[in-house]
Amino acid sequence: MGLPSISPPLNWRTCCCSHSSELLELNEGLQSSRRKTVMGLSTVVALSVVYCDKVGAVSTSKRALRSQKIPEDEYTTLPNGLKYYDLKVGSGTEAVNGSRVAVHYVAKWKGVTFMTSRQGMGITGGTPYGFDVGASERGAVLKGLDLGVQGMRVGGQRVLIVPPELAYGNKGIQEIPPNATLEFDVELISIKQSPFGSTVKIVEG
Repeated sequence: MGLPSISPPLNWRTCCCSHSSELLELNEGLQSSRRKTVMGLSTVVALSVVYCDKVGAVSTSKRALRSQKIPEDEYTTLPNGLKYYDLKVGSGTEAVNGSRVAVHYVAKWKGVTFMTSRQGMGITGGTPYGFDVGASERGAVLKGLDLGVQGMRVGGQRVLIVPPELAYGNKGIQEIPPNATLEFDVELISIKQSPFGSTVKIVEG
């Protein structure tokens, strides 16, 4: 059974002509409404993209702080026993022997934080820790942290598994017992490129 046909009334042309202005206004109103709807949807999509980007950035930062469990076979193991895994490879200047670096770190033993630079009211959520790469030879910085920063680029985030020989050895310190393997979450904030002891400008990534 087909759809019933509807025959226009005898005064159809007259009605169309007499109401053309009202129909035109109605059509323009509908088009304006559609345009507003499209613009509204576009704004929502744009805000969603920005929000997702920000959430992604925060998520990456939190992952670095939490140091989610990373399979052992995904770490790079150095001849000295130090293991590292790059959560994020930076795009700035590379830390080499002699660089004066500023880092944020979270030091953990058996998953419990015992020392961190991320406490305080600094711009980046605490006061970064600064040292000269290679200074561990003079006892100025923990050897595992010193060696672990080498090769990082500014903006990078890295997890370090530090064996006792590169940490507090067979003596321990305070609540850290002898022969303890430590874990560090490290973020390279900035680098001063210079020989030891000379005054330089900070090179940001």
